[in-house]
Amino acid sequence: MKTIYKDYTKTMLLFLLAIGLPFLCQGQQDSEYTQYMYNTVTVNPAYAGNRGVLSFNSLYRSQWAGLNGAPKSLTFSVNSPVGERGVGLGLSVIHDEIGPSTESNMTLDFSYTVPLSRRTELSFGLKGGMNLLNVDFGKLDIRDRGELEFSQNVENRFSPNLGMGAFLHFDDRWYVGLSSPNILSTDHYDDAVASTASERAHIYLITGYVFDINRGLKFKPAILTKAVKGAPLALDVSATFLFNDRFTLGLSYRLDASISALAGFQISDRFMLGYAYDYDTTELGNYNSGSHDLFLRFEFTKRTRNSINPRFF
Repeated sequence: MKTIYKDYTKTMLLFLLAIGLPFLCQGQQDSEYTQYMYNTVTVNPAYAGNRGVLSFNSLYRSQWAGLNGAPKSLTFSVNSPVGERGVGLGLSVIHDEIGPSTESNMTLDFSYTVPLSRRTELSFGLKGGMNLLNVDFGKLDIRDRGELEFSQNVENRFSPNLGMGAFLHFDDRWYVGLSSPNILSTDHYDDAVASTASERAHIYLITGYVFDINRGLKFKPAILTKAVKGAPLALDVSATFLFNDRFTLGLSYRLDASISALAGFQISDRFMLGYAYDYDTTELGNYNSGSHDLFLRFEFTKRTRNSINPRFF
């Protein structure tokens, strides 16, 4: 009886999730990543080229594992400094799936860095690209398929993307970034139906500091704040420790949402692998087995023998 009730509840949750897609898209639409500190360039174009090397990054997230139709996100980005004039370029690709919908985002990033002092730099960035939205209502278990709002799928609905940001850092000690990866507000409509989804501008504020505890141990707290009209303020606070510039271990807390464990390993001077597990602290946690982040970075290095990262963030 408990199994039947649990399965029924999961089905209802999925149905409500899909039916409420327009409202979800208005309130919380940008993907969430626990390892946001490694994914900065996708939300802040000013970070492009800031690591000082050609950097490839990939991050996969499976949210609310075990819940049918739960969000899945795959991000790929590449960025690099260009020349000696403080210019950075990048490319970001994001693919999101949730319930019956998929959204693909591709943007080009440009940054320009101005030295404020010998050790402090301020970067400005622009992001431009496009979004493609698809909604397949055939994936829903709808009793009356004659209802108008489910009569037509959404196929490759195009919308432009324009973002901007700023990133300030002092050597490899501290940083603060402010950005909006898409400042345009876009409404998607079916031809004769009400709005299918509304995209709203998100504002991101990220900051962090690197403390030297001793020669082989660093403490790296970080905070990410995200604001969007129609949704509560999202706040992520993380505290990680870096051992011998190789191993990373830590915890993270997402306000009123989850607690997380993070681990990372600098496999070689060029490869880094990271993993995070989220435990959902909301009632939805009763119907899923947590969320998973997997991160991989590859860089063409210009490192000396004693230097593993051009930057610790």
